[in-house]
Amino acid sequence: MTIREELEQIERSYLCEYACPSTAAVRRRAEEPCPYRTEFQRDRDRILHSSAFRRLKRKTQVFLSPIGDHYRTRLTHTLEVAQIARTMARALRLNEDLTEAIALGHDLGHSPFGHAGEAALNSICPFGYKHYIQSVRVVHYIEKDGRGLNLSMQVKNGIACHTNRISQTEEGNLVRLADRIAYINHDIDDAIRGGILRSSDLPRDCVEILGDTKSKRITTMIASVIENGPQSVGMKPGIQQAHDNLHTFLCENVYKNSAAKLDEPKAKDLILRLYDYYIRNIDKLPRDYKHIAERMNNHRAVCDYIAGMSDDYAIWMYEKIFVPRSWDVR
Repeated sequence: MTIREELEQIERSYLCEYACPSTAAVRRRAEEPCPYRTEFQRDRDRILHSSAFRRLKRKTQVFLSPIGDHYRTRLTHTLEVAQIARTMARALRLNEDLTEAIALGHDLGHSPFGHAGEAALNSICPFGYKHYIQSVRVVHYIEKDGRGLNLSMQVKNGIACHTNRISQTEEGNLVRLADRIAYINHDIDDAIRGGILRSSDLPRDCVEILGDTKSKRITTMIASVIENGPQSVGMKPGIQQAHDNLHTFLCENVYKNSAAKLDEPKAKDLILRLYDYYIRNIDKLPRDYKHIAERMNNHRAVCDYIAGMSDDYAIWMYEKIFVPRSWDVR
């Protein structure tokens, strides 16, 4: 018996009846099993070693290219989601490896400048743009020079459903909740650090139910999911309502019209100008994206290229293309 087979045997004895076992993994292209890792462990490792995952470290979460090491980026957000999701999966006896793989891959398709960049691409691309759909496209097609990562169907479904759809697996549904638990609480933390909110500004009813610190709120939400059980992953009604009220508060006071969003029009304009430039100059795209233009269409290639940029790289390309440089006559 290989180590992988031993792990699969452990799964059969440990996982609850609602969990998705690694032996159920289905790939578009069949592969020889790994002697040491289950299929979902392989998926997790492929995501972790991907180029798209590394670029998350320089992509906006809420604050655009923040100055300061303690503000969240898309990468640190992803790691927090994975930690929260794994904690709940372990307690519920769902498949922790599948949960982690979905969590690590859920935001791979996020554009530069966060939701501002997403809105800009969605407004100009003929086929629209949603980061969760792009995340699947990244792992299915763009990575590995157009070959994709050949992830399991279960992981790709969880990634596609992490924003607002019911997943085919309870592990996928768990990541959707973990994403919300993570970003609501760390966005409050960042907003307080950035002087946009004070702790005393938070709705009193939400604080009384969820807790008066980030740690307490996260613990309350996680406990609610665990207590609700694995059959239908979710929070208990009272906790869910407090969570929703807190999200509404953040939408009104942080996500819209706050100091954190003052430069979003500039970010959107930057994205739109880059898009227009590359549509008119397809020959300026890198080789891999020229191939996408040849196999699909120009808009698909330009969208893929810009969506993959980090904040810093998008700014650098904009300056290179549009900002005049001094003529050195020395």
